[in-house]
Amino acid sequence: MQTVRVFSDLEHALEAAERALLARQNDDGHWVFELEADATIPAEYILLEHYLDEIDDARQAKIGVYLRRIQNPDGGWPLFHRGATDTSATVKSYYALKLAGDSPQAPHMVRARERVLELGGAARCNVFTRIALALFGQVPWRAVPMMPVEMMLLPRWFPFHISKISYWSRTVLVPLVILAALRPRARNPRRVDVRELFARPPESERGYMRAATGSALGQAFLMLDRMQRVFEPLIPRAIRRAAIARAVKFVTERLNGEHGLGAIFPAMANSVMAFDALGYAKDHPDLAIAKRAIHKLLIEKPDETYCQPCVSPIWDTALAAHALFESGSEAATASIARANAWLAGRQVLDVVGDWAVRRPGLRPGGWAFQYWNNYYPDVDDTGVVAMALQREDPIRYRNALERAAEWIAGMQSGNGGWGAFDAENTHYYLNNIPFADHGALLDPPTEDVTARCVGYLLQLGYAKDHPVVAHGLEYLRRTQQTDGSWFGRWGTNYIYGTWSVLNAFVPAGETVANSPAVRRAADYLLRFQQSDGGWGEDGATYWSEQRGLCKGSTASQTAWAVLGLMAAGETANPAVARGVRFLLETQSSDGLWDEDWYTAVGFPRVFYLRYHGYRAFFPLFALARYRNLTERGATLGPYGF
Repeated sequence: MQTVRVFSDLEHALEAAERALLARQNDDGHWVFELEADATIPAEYILLEHYLDEIDDARQAKIGVYLRRIQNPDGGWPLFHRGATDTSATVKSYYALKLAGDSPQAPHMVRARERVLELGGAARCNVFTRIALALFGQVPWRAVPMMPVEMMLLPRWFPFHISKISYWSRTVLVPLVILAALRPRARNPRRVDVRELFARPPESERGYMRAATGSALGQAFLMLDRMQRVFEPLIPRAIRRAAIARAVKFVTERLNGEHGLGAIFPAMANSVMAFDALGYAKDHPDLAIAKRAIHKLLIEKPDETYCQPCVSPIWDTALAAHALFESGSEAATASIARANAWLAGRQVLDVVGDWAVRRPGLRPGGWAFQYWNNYYPDVDDTGVVAMALQREDPIRYRNALERAAEWIAGMQSGNGGWGAFDAENTHYYLNNIPFADHGALLDPPTEDVTARCVGYLLQLGYAKDHPVVAHGLEYLRRTQQTDGSWFGRWGTNYIYGTWSVLNAFVPAGETVANSPAVRRAADYLLRFQQSDGGWGEDGATYWSEQRGLCKGSTASQTAWAVLGLMAAGETANPAVARGVRFLLETQSSDGLWDEDWYTAVGFPRVFYLRYHGYRAFFPLFALARYRNLTERGATLGPYGF
């Protein structure tokens, strides 16, 4: 077996990494790291200020610094670090900077404008960007798909119902249909426009509406969209008022205090604009608290500011706990106890969320991703949190663990897998509606989330032949790719998916020695190792023609690969030692790792995430587990993570 320097070096690295992580724990026991998306979120924050005419010049100047820093050399803005320029992100960023006072003749603005025109102009933007432009009067409302607020009155059996789309689509769409019905105009007090971004005058453009998928069904939905435009003026006002009232009721019931509608920025911003369009006074409690929720997403630094899409404290805290379990020091053990006590207090036990539409009668028992998001807990967080609680003290947390298991088991979809927030969210025909050009309308079962659920149930003591577990394992075997990998829905990409699923096979007792599926997965990871000993995978791999693209090894993806290989039973493979060496040699003096790359996903090909905590959790997790399995002779144990 190949060794890595000497174990004293490994111990030194572990001590530094643990110290860095512990230093970032809050007094009440939780962690929360920055969560960064692309340029669209901070750009939309500036747009919102100008929509409301509530402009903080100093703050938007610092957001401008951020936006200019992340601009691509070609003038555009990407969806992730060093990604290709995205038209919509570039249009929003350009408009935000112009609103903030940047001259259209400034070199960075000229480059951005030229790049947008090279890509066909602002008329080629996605639906969400065209809606923003419509609100600012930059395009006519015919540039936007029909989103009749009357959809709020449709019965559940109808082909379209808000319960049939994902939680994030639901919370974004409902306040949006209020805006589409009222068609307010942004105050835009400085009268800033972006007509220069259009290849032809926006009012004469006829190519706004395109079939979402290009399929025959997409064309049919496009024809239906045209028909709705004809009949919309005939809708009785009483019906429209009732539909708006239903939409307002939906939003206010789920307003979620200072954590915001759906606890995600786009839904929060839409709720603010909807309340404003409805004529709410600035001091109206619902409008005021919705604004406060948005302000809590800001990351304000001395020289720049940006807005997060949401916050990730429960996810961060659970991942930190798992890393510290492996680290195992006395300080780590005390830290885990505080973290788990905080997590236990965040379990959603009394609120029956939207998930109950598909699972009526199921008791709540999950955790959300954010501080609070009671209508929308997710099974991914629930599995990871519950595994941490069970590993520390299964007796103390017995009731919480049983409720979590009950809820997870009840949320399994008919094909054996789990989606993140809903069961049976597989109405794929809806991906063809014009509004769905972002391709992220639904929340179907995925391999990584399924692995977390199976891993938890096995860790809790469920047998492999338990119907829920057996169905989940069968789903995972069925979804393995021909090259041995598994798709990664919430992390980039096949490295994440493969690591996630291999975790689930550990408590099932499956390794390379007795499982062909595990052997193929391990071989995939071994083939994908880079020449520097690390692993990396680009956000562009969500396009099939870019599969396998790696622009550079990263600490978090290397840790996933090393952890995956150890889960498969390949700890003694020299590739694992090379991966460990990569982590040792790239550790920074502060005990962490530098990681500019985005290694997580909101929506593949549409919205990417950079978890600043991943460089703290996962390398520590991988190095400590390697130390435990090699130097200390430990075994993996019956853990699903």
